[in-house]
Amino acid sequence: MLLDNKKNGQVGDVLREHLTDGSKLSAISGLFSIYGFEALKKELRQIECVRLVLCHSPTNDNASSPFSSIAGDHFELRFKNQLNQAQVARECVRWLKGKAEIRTATNPAAFSQNLFHVQGTNGKAIAIQGSSGFTSTGLGYAESDRYHMNMCASDTQSTAALLEWFETIWSDPSAVRDAKELFLKQLGNLIKDQSPEFIYFLTLYNLFKDFLEDIDEENIIKTKTGFKETLVWNKLYKFQRDGVLGAIDKLEKYNGCIIADSVGLGKTFEGLAVIKYYELRNDRVLVLCPKKLRDNWTVYTINDKRNLFAVDRFNYDVLNHTDLTRLQGRSGEINLETLNWGNYDLVVIDESHNFRNASSSKEGLTRYSRLMDEIIRSGVKTKVLMLSATPVNNRMNDLKNQVAFITEGVDYAYTDYGISSIEQTLKKAQARFNQWLKLDDQNRKVETLLDSMNFDYFKLLDILTIARSRKHLEKYYDISEIGEFPERLKPVNIKEDIDTEGRFPPLGDINRTIRRLNLSAYSPLKYVRTDKRQEYSRKYDI
Repeated sequence: MLLDNKKNGQVGDVLREHLTDGSKLSAISGLFSIYGFEALKKELRQIECVRLVLCHSPTNDNASSPFSSIAGDHFELRFKNQLNQAQVARECVRWLKGKAEIRTATNPAAFSQNLFHVQGTNGKAIAIQGSSGFTSTGLGYAESDRYHMNMCASDTQSTAALLEWFETIWSDPSAVRDAKELFLKQLGNLIKDQSPEFIYFLTLYNLFKDFLEDIDEENIIKTKTGFKETLVWNKLYKFQRDGVLGAIDKLEKYNGCIIADSVGLGKTFEGLAVIKYYELRNDRVLVLCPKKLRDNWTVYTINDKRNLFAVDRFNYDVLNHTDLTRLQGRSGEINLETLNWGNYDLVVIDESHNFRNASSSKEGLTRYSRLMDEIIRSGVKTKVLMLSATPVNNRMNDLKNQVAFITEGVDYAYTDYGISSIEQTLKKAQARFNQWLKLDDQNRKVETLLDSMNFDYFKLLDILTIARSRKHLEKYYDISEIGEFPERLKPVNIKEDIDTEGRFPPLGDINRTIRRLNLSAYSPLKYVRTDKRQEYSRKYDI
């Protein structure tokens, strides 16, 4: 008879029918859970004895031992949520102490299938052999995506042969060894009370274990590049190194990152360290910055006394934001007419908030469209690192247009991370921010805003941004390394006359005079016939 725990019967139901008063159970199972016992505890309590061989096989479960599933596997979550684990474990211990002999296999790989053999007092027996173990999932009482295959035999010849096979294993000291004491000890861990401190740290570990693994330096950076021997890396403070590691991790996983540390925390140095890492991997790097900040970046690429990192020999290209709208001419030593825009592996955008507004098709060539179409979408795959203390000015849309550089404009790029639409995520966040602004002063608190925000918005920020403030550093880092931040003084209002002789008219009078002006040169539509205004408005918009 076939038992698949679905249409063709459940293993647990067949065992329940035959586990009668005085019967004997012999079982070989790769896994054992207390919820498997719980499902059949009424029947198991009345049997005479049980012999249990536990043999973990990597093909059955990813755990490292047959005891690993003792508290239930991931399919038994609904049983765990009943929060009666200690009670069930205590009942299981009493049953095992009184009626069970337990042994473990010395070579688990030698056992390819599980076995349940029940010998009744009337001489009749059944045997179930197959994929199902001694868990509620294996018995068919927990939802599972596994396809179980078990054969149930009730004829004398088959059941006797399987029992003989079991006896051969049970009596072979080279195949199994006693494990009852160890097994009961493992169950005892489920019963004893744990200290609040242990529960607290265990909770923290399970919440952040993936993050702790991700932030491991050896998992993020390729040390064979010699990155840790560079001068720029060794010049960084601890918090800056953490920022660099986080940025590289996000660049590798999500193709981009926004470093939004507060003003004065060294975003430029962090950006230089990221650049050096990718240069050591033979990647070509472009830095885009405002024209007034160009010297801040070019100084590290030239043979100059002001170049603190001359020994690192930086070799990135530097262009101004405005160079993106130029089709010819030179920017420093770069010929814009012959530049291969699509050949950059990494683009670093300083003051990236200058790109918060996307361009429309009727605007023609703009900074935004040139960067998106000819650098990021064209040529080689391009990673994007953005530096800005204020990536969001006054609209969530500011962030959307910058994130678009990282995703190449694909709105569903982070569906696998729980963000079905970047645009809708930011639109919801903007709507809730607008509602928060309408609250009275008493209720308009930061905590209220954070509580109202949609979860996927915080998920998006967590994926792509690194933002630390001075308060953050004072709270989580040893501030003695960098020294205390200067105290921010309250502003002092100074009211002075415009001129010492009093010849300049009062500002109120000047304001009233300006308001009386028509300024007709700046509002010509006022002098156009009403029926023609729409036509001229279209011409002016162009």
